[in-house]
Amino acid sequence: MLIRISLIIAIIAGLAVAGLNFTKIKEKITTLQTNLDNQTKRADAAELDAKNTHIALDKTTTELKQTQATLASTTEERDTAVAKATAETKRADKLNDDLNKTRSERDEAQTELARYTATGVKPEEIIAFDKRIKGLQQEVGGLQGENRMLGQELKKTKNELAVYKTQDYEVPLPAGLKGKVLVADPKWNFVVLSVGQDQGVLPYGEFLVNRNGRLVAKVKVSTVQKDRSVANIQPGWKLGDVIEGDQVIPAHPES
Repeated sequence: MLIRISLIIAIIAGLAVAGLNFTKIKEKITTLQTNLDNQTKRADAAELDAKNTHIALDKTTTELKQTQATLASTTEERDTAVAKATAETKRADKLNDDLNKTRSERDEAQTELARYTATGVKPEEIIAFDKRIKGLQQEVGGLQGENRMLGQELKKTKNELAVYKTQDYEVPLPAGLKGKVLVADPKWNFVVLSVGQDQGVLPYGEFLVNRNGRLVAKVKVSTVQKDRSVANIQPGWKLGDVIEGDQVIPAHPES
């Protein structure tokens, strides 16, 4: 009997404990269910926020592209405007320079006109004077040419006279005179030089013939032309064959 009572009591206690445990488990399940619902709501809210953020990002990206395109177009228009402004500035500067030049020329013309007006000379008289001056200038040029020719002839005559009067006379030639051999005839020992009367060459003048700085021969002029002269190779002075292209300088340059 006692055993039955104890068993019954044990069963009742176990049922009480089980009921208590069930209540606690139920509370935990309820709490977990509530937490799950909350987390689901937060996840849904986060997903909605992410979707809205993505939409906003797409919109911002589109607006950014439009802004970049507008900026590129604006930059191109600005560069075009700057280039045009620069060109217009240069054009304006050139026009201003041309205007100043024109004004200066106008002032000079007015000054010249005032000077002509002050002389009391008529334009046709000025034209006649100008023609007369040009004619006189031509005459002076002709006279100067004649004087040069006469001077050359006089110098030539004085030179020939000195040669005849003075034995072993050394004919002076211009100090800076330089020429070259155009033709060389080794058989007859004569050469044609590239200098003549126009360069101050005189008959009986002597030249030293050199090649690469080395003396080859000495020649004496026998015939003088306008820009050529013929010379004979002097005996005892032929140190080598004279060839075309050899350089010549005066043997007795003027001091």
